[in-house]
Amino acid sequence: QVQLVESGGGLVQTGGSLRLSCAASGRTFSSYSMGWFRQAPGQEREFVATISRSGDSTHYADFVKGRFTISRDNAKNTLYLQMNSLKPEDTAVYYCAATRTIAAMIQSVYDYWGQGTQVTVSS
Repeated sequence: QVQLVESGGGLVQTGGSLRLSCAASGRTFSSYSMGWFRQAPGQEREFVATISRSGDSTHYADFVKGRFTISRDNAKNTLYLQMNSLKPEDTAVYYCAATRTIAAMIQSVYDYWGQGTQVTVSS
């Protein structure tokens, strides 16, 4: 079992940057593909980015391409999401998730989820 704890959220102005972290418990972090998802108020949770077990393969939602970067440090059991050029529409609760399958955009394949961290982008 994996426990995930996100951090790094906060309030930032349009055009600013934040780096989210997701700390994973256990010694098997490198066995999991990881993903970031987000949920804005009144909306369904949506895919943001995913990364393979080794970190050599990543995929992004179209609306974050060129602005967000997903990465991982398996030695530190930590997943990251570097968010640049933030927009008000990026305001949401951001969740990290882990899956034993290949990296995927589909939420249902993810077995473990963090509690989320709030990101608010002011205009």
